[in-house]
Amino acid sequence: MSGPLLLVLALLSAMAPFATDMYLPAFTDLAADLGTGASSVQLTLTTFLFGLAAGQLVIGPLSDRFGRRGPLLLAAAVATLAGVLCALTPNIWFLVGARFLQGFSGAAGIVIGRAVAADRVSGPAVAKIFSLLASIGGIAPVVAPLAGGALAPLGWRSEFWALTGISALMLIGSLLVVPESLPPERRHTGGLAATGRTMRRLLGDRGYVGYTCAFALGFTGLMGYISASPFVIQNVLGLSTAAYTVTFAVNALGLLCAGLLTARLVGRVSPRKLLGRGQLVILVMSAVLLALLVAGAPAAVVLPALFLLVSSFTFVLGTASALAIGRAPDASGTASALMGSLQFTLGAVVSPLVGLGGEDTAIPMGGTLVVAAVLGIGATRLTRGAPPAPGHRDAPAGTTATAGQ
Repeated sequence: MSGPLLLVLALLSAMAPFATDMYLPAFTDLAADLGTGASSVQLTLTTFLFGLAAGQLVIGPLSDRFGRRGPLLLAAAVATLAGVLCALTPNIWFLVGARFLQGFSGAAGIVIGRAVAADRVSGPAVAKIFSLLASIGGIAPVVAPLAGGALAPLGWRSEFWALTGISALMLIGSLLVVPESLPPERRHTGGLAATGRTMRRLLGDRGYVGYTCAFALGFTGLMGYISASPFVIQNVLGLSTAAYTVTFAVNALGLLCAGLLTARLVGRVSPRKLLGRGQLVILVMSAVLLALLVAGAPAAVVLPALFLLVSSFTFVLGTASALAIGRAPDASGTASALMGSLQFTLGAVVSPLVGLGGEDTAIPMGGTLVVAAVLGIGATRLTRGAPPAPGHRDAPAGTTATAGQ
């Protein structure tokens, strides 16, 4: 896969975290300017996440039927328009609707981006590409709030103009770089009935369900860390805002380095083995982190454990997503859609859970990470004994990757 195409796919995968996190620093100003309360502003985030989940369920199957390029270009254009509507919103309820539209259309970047990657390569190469995309996706939540904070002096509307610019870049990049990766002879026909049959087939495939749940639960753990980290690092460990920013950036660098390492290992170690080892490390480090937090250990002890834990998520996210979509080479758009919908639904649910104990305890975060790790390992065990995937995309190491269309 060419470098420019990989960069555009990375941009497509980063759209959701940017649109989720960039305007967080402006919540207070947005509420004051539109004359509304915090709960109404929070609703703009909730509707965006629901739009993101729903959009994948619609756009993924459409891309299996009509090809990747057309739906992607249309959705990118709508996302750009939605960004303009958000920036020009006259009131909070208009913004709520525009954010749903932004999430729905922005979902195309995630679901079709994965599908294009799965169309273009096969075998262990899929896990390599997905690991790189996962590492970039882990950095986006760090960069987004920093960019939002830098734009805050210009007003909250500048955040949405910036998102409009990102959507426009997504549109231009897709237009110039992303090819049609699904030829007509491989497209689905039959409308909603065929889509329903495909979804039922995937949900009846123990291998697909197991790997999809493993991926979504890995993402749940990462979102639990992202959501709780400001309070844990500053309120519980006593670090300053500047130290928190540095810590978050270092952990993001760990995600990136782990993604690069996974990409190098994938040709030597099977994706399934990498997934299992990554899950084991996450479980051990989650348990260690929880024990340290319960014991009231100082930041100098907790932060190294947190770094190792966060870095390990890339081993799970890249391999599990590749193995899941590899179970459905004939319907990668629909497979990516179901996976992404579960991913962001669980991500939306876990965010408030890690804050149940208040701002001065890290126990809920530690407990959530342990539970997600245990459930993720259980999901992977579900794949044992499942029939081989069509095309053997989860074949052991040594399988030769082949170019897509």
